[in-house]
Amino acid sequence: MSKIKQLLTLYQSGQSKKAISAILSISRNTVKSYLLKLSLLNTDIKELLMLDDMELEQRFHGGNPAYTELQKYNYLKEQLNYFSQELKRVGVTRHLLWEEYKEKEPNGYGYSQFCYHLSQLLKARKPSMVMHYKPAEKLYVDFAGAQLQYVDKATGEIIKCPVLVCTLPYSDYGFIMALRNQTTVEVVYGLSMCMSFLGGATQILVTDNMKSAIVQTSRYEPKVNQIMQDFCNHYGMGIVPARPYKPKDKSLVENKVKNYYTQIFARIRNHTFFSLEELNDAIGALCIKHNQRRMQVKPYTREEKFIAEEREKLMELPKVPFEIKHYREHKVSYNNHIYLGQDNHYYSVPYEYTGKQVKVIYTRKVVKIYFNRELIAEHPRSFSAGSYTTKADHLCSHHQAYLQRSPEKYRQRALERNIPELTYLIDRIFCNGKHPEQNYRTCEGLFSLENKCDKELLIRAFKTAIDCDSESYRFIIRVIEQLKLAARNGIEVEDSNQAFMPLPRHENERRSSYYS
Repeated sequence: MSKIKQLLTLYQSGQSKKAISAILSISRNTVKSYLLKLSLLNTDIKELLMLDDMELEQRFHGGNPAYTELQKYNYLKEQLNYFSQELKRVGVTRHLLWEEYKEKEPNGYGYSQFCYHLSQLLKARKPSMVMHYKPAEKLYVDFAGAQLQYVDKATGEIIKCPVLVCTLPYSDYGFIMALRNQTTVEVVYGLSMCMSFLGGATQILVTDNMKSAIVQTSRYEPKVNQIMQDFCNHYGMGIVPARPYKPKDKSLVENKVKNYYTQIFARIRNHTFFSLEELNDAIGALCIKHNQRRMQVKPYTREEKFIAEEREKLMELPKVPFEIKHYREHKVSYNNHIYLGQDNHYYSVPYEYTGKQVKVIYTRKVVKIYFNRELIAEHPRSFSAGSYTTKADHLCSHHQAYLQRSPEKYRQRALERNIPELTYLIDRIFCNGKHPEQNYRTCEGLFSLENKCDKELLIRAFKTAIDCDSESYRFIIRVIEQLKLAARNGIEVEDSNQAFMPLPRHENERRSSYYS
């Protein structure tokens, strides 16, 4: 029961002001002021005693006199938009606005009351919302404003390191890691380490508008870095960047950074580290300690709440680790290869796409080539500079045949013709001690003779070459020409090899010594 009700009850029972003051332990002047207000209310005491305590207090305490002067207050309220816009301008202060306000409203508020009401009205325009989070729904990511450092043993140089901070808003369970820089590759590595630390992935990743994650900031449609988008797709997460210049969108991770300044940064301020790994080991141990520390307001630790309510609801991590994808566009050259400049290497594409513009997506291990979103070629990535990676089925038929040449292939082709003499000559050609590459054209020449003369004539020419111990293409061509000439003249050649037999040795032979 409020003291006002006790005062009214005692007054109704006939107690004096002095007695009421002694019973309620309040001054007599206070009793007199309440009784004066009672007379002004002109309301029966019984009706007042039936009211709730808060409503009764409202009757006796009508509010701050500053708000009761409605004319002054409403005038200030009407000027609120003007004041808020003017405060954004360079050099405009509240004192200047108050001076201009007093010129227009001489009986208006003094400077302190003017600033008080202006602050209250501006705060009321932007109230803070209490957020309610679901377990394993979001992961907040930000970089700490301060950096940590280590000393390079070789040079003695002090290396500054940006610090990545991640937190789960539901349990306030956190992760911290120092990185070499803020490039996309390093940020993705840090986030993958965070996922391993948590043992799973959240549904949504909320990032700051860092350049390593966001290509183009926008309040409504921010453009996300392609690598970061691939990373989130790999883990099955959606990415929702915070609005530009709206730190309240990620207030929990901002608060986590402040906690880490005290719990981690300050605790290692006098330590010297000689490698990034050594630095991360130290801050990782302090991070675990912070997660295991009992919270001030709540009767549990962050780790206890994370394990009890959140860890099992995280999405399972992919079995295959994430690899960064790089994107390029190339035109297929006339040798049906594309050139990957980063590796100074060439990769084949099916010949029908020669001259087409294709999209190349490559990781550390594989190179994939797409045309109109269709995969047309895939190669293991090679770092051999100036070399070619070629698949035989990407080449046209005559290029494939050219690459597939071998002595065995030519012997097989000869067997398929069912001409024993040709098979014998092909075997003889590859037994002449020359490199096989030097004999391929001779073999092609012999096979081409099938289209130049009939089979019977060709067999006679082959037999002549065998008898004359010669497998030369030119020799066989001369034999065929002689046989054709004889046929045209009506001469029957019974033993065609006699004309091409080498001359027998004799005494009148002139050798090289004669001409020297």
